[in-house]
Amino acid sequence: MSTENTGEEAAMPEPEIRERAANRAPGLPMLGLGILLLLAAAALTALGGASSTWWLLALGIALGIVTLVGLAGLVTVSPGEARVLQFLGRYTGTLRRQGLHWVNPLTTDRTRVSTRIRNHETSVMKVNDAEGNPIEIAAVVVWQVDDTAQASFSVDDFVEFVETQAETAVRHIATNYAYDSRGGRELSLRENAEEITAKLSKEIAERVHSAGVKVIESRLTHLAYAPEIAQSMLQRQQADAVVAARQRIVEGAVGMVESALGQLAEDQIVELDEERRASMVSNLLVVLCGDKATQPVVNTGSLYQ
Repeated sequence: MSTENTGEEAAMPEPEIRERAANRAPGLPMLGLGILLLLAAAALTALGGASSTWWLLALGIALGIVTLVGLAGLVTVSPGEARVLQFLGRYTGTLRRQGLHWVNPLTTDRTRVSTRIRNHETSVMKVNDAEGNPIEIAAVVVWQVDDTAQASFSVDDFVEFVETQAETAVRHIATNYAYDSRGGRELSLRENAEEITAKLSKEIAERVHSAGVKVIESRLTHLAYAPEIAQSMLQRQQADAVVAARQRIVEGAVGMVESALGQLAEDQIVELDEERRASMVSNLLVVLCGDKATQPVVNTGSLYQ
């Protein structure tokens, strides 16, 4: 049974919007300018009220309103987060650099998006492996938002999307590989953990790419037969281990007998006919392959008695 093909690859649509840097100005100079303008507006308003000069009063009030609107463009970006900006429903860019910035004060939405590294551990799921055996499997996925625009606009909730796609990928991998290859050459979930986790990371990355998410690593955290077959599968594994051990013992014993016969013949210690050679081979194999210690029998007669 070949298990190299894991089925069709996840075909996710290409994202329509990609992240780009937003137009910005340094926030601290703009804040200082705004404070000076507010002071000037207050002075003009006070001067106009004291002198009953209507145009000074109107200028002071207008300057104060414009300055307050301008100060509304100040936005802060904390470490490990980004700000996705929209103007009248249109994406205008992303702020990633931490600190105080000044942007268009008419931007209607400045959504925070976390760019920190996150972990998601799937629940323990019961699925059937490639041989139809029920198994329990779970994995942990380490991921990070790579494109804030895609994460904000390509899916409804990118966190929920990652969780769902991670569990889907784990189920897909589990159903395409056997739990145990039992000495075969096919990849198995238990014996080829590195290869399986590499395939799992690749599949999850393909599934969440359209949401602007980068998969850093994924690992299986739980892998076992389902409780209803665990005991019988354990007995099968023990039987396979016994057979493999016996095979190794027999191979070693045959090699030792061959070496002993060759050494005897080379040193001309004793000459054995075919019957005695077969008897010696039989006795050596019994000694070397037996479970219990053998009891030696001392021959006090001739070689043929």
